Amino acid sequence: MKERKAIESWLTDMDGVLVHEGEPVPGAPEFVNRMKESGKPFLILTNNSIYTPRDLQARLYRMGFDVDETSIWTAALATAQFLADQRPGGTAYVIGEAGLTTAMHAAGYVLTEFEPDYVVLGETRTYSFEAITKAIRLISAGSRFICTNPDATGPSNEGLLPAAGSVAAMISKATGVKPYFVGKPNPMMMRSALNAIGAHSETTAMIGDRMDTDVLCGLEAGLETILVLTGISSRMESETYPYRPSRIINSVADLIDEI
Repeated sequence: MKERKAIESWLTDMDGVLVHEGEPVPGAPEFVNRMKESGKPFLILTNNSIYTPRDLQARLYRMGFDVDETSIWTAALATAQFLADQRPGGTAYVIGEAGLTTAMHAAGYVLTEFEPDYVVLGETRTYSFEAITKAIRLISAGSRFICTNPDATGPSNEGLLPAAGSVAAMISKATGVKPYFVGKPNPMMMRSALNAIGAHSETTAMIGDRMDTDVLCGLEAGLETILVLTGISSRMESETYPYRPSRIINSVADLIDEI
């Protein structure tokens, strides 16, 4: 195999890599601090579109991470940027929370229920039957269907919760229209993150805890991929996939000396 170039930029997933069940992964704050001190570009990625980068910055700070909000890249930001590139100054009917609506406004979009260019589905704690019905009718009338991420479920302290992918499947069943998913595992998420920090795929690594999103996404975007065993995918599970990460490590603590 062709030897990869030295890593000059880092992309890392958040849940399962830096934090797990509301607590920092041991060594993760030190890893983030080392990235900051190195001066190398880095971004913390999440498919969750509920929170703004500022919300996530505050959440991470409470757990011992000192990062700027500009170092956080969400599926909501990637979705808003994608739509701004596709149809500048467009209109959208949005199902989601502040993370998504704030990003859409910042991208120059008008949020409306009247013949929108797009229906944009994101994560929310309270999916409304009325809002889903509105989305189905708008898509059936010709609005294009976009979803921030394909995750079928999300975690909570009480157990699994239905996530955007499950609601998207219900809307698709009702309309016969499949959404375009922007978040992981779409490599669009990786490329938008690379563009945000001016990084190149040949010299960037993606750290994640899931084979089916983080590793697949990084692989298809041409990045070095590092699977950590502090989240979803196990070493044994990784062997069941037809693709492999560049390497598997116990946690991001094992990378501190490489930064």
